[in-house]
Amino acid sequence: MTRIQYQDCIEACLKCMNACNFSYVSSLKEYDLALLRDCIRMDRECADICAYAIQAMTRQSPFVAEICRLCADICEATARECGRYEQTHCRNCINACLACARACREISDAVAVMI
Repeated sequence: MTRIQYQDCIEACLKCMNACNFSYVSSLKEYDLALLRDCIRMDRECADICAYAIQAMTRQSPFVAEICRLCADICEATARECGRYEQTHCRNCINACLACARACREISDAVAVMI
């Protein structure tokens, strides 16, 4: 696959990374940090894997299928965790995570077929 074919997934990862970073920072400002501990942790994990997936696609890593599959798994787990909370930043994070998970699974499946 070329970078152009990766572009939609890269954009979904970038949106997810930004939503997770915003949710992370917003959660740190909440009154009850203990309540949001797992959400904060997952936001950080998700933002990091999205950044790594972008790098892997950009440099056309031979591990793109595996990295994107892991990214999708983490995005889905983050969406589930954020779904436990009513904060707007958590709700926005869910949508970005699920869109990223779909895009990453598409790339992972497409690359796996090519191998």
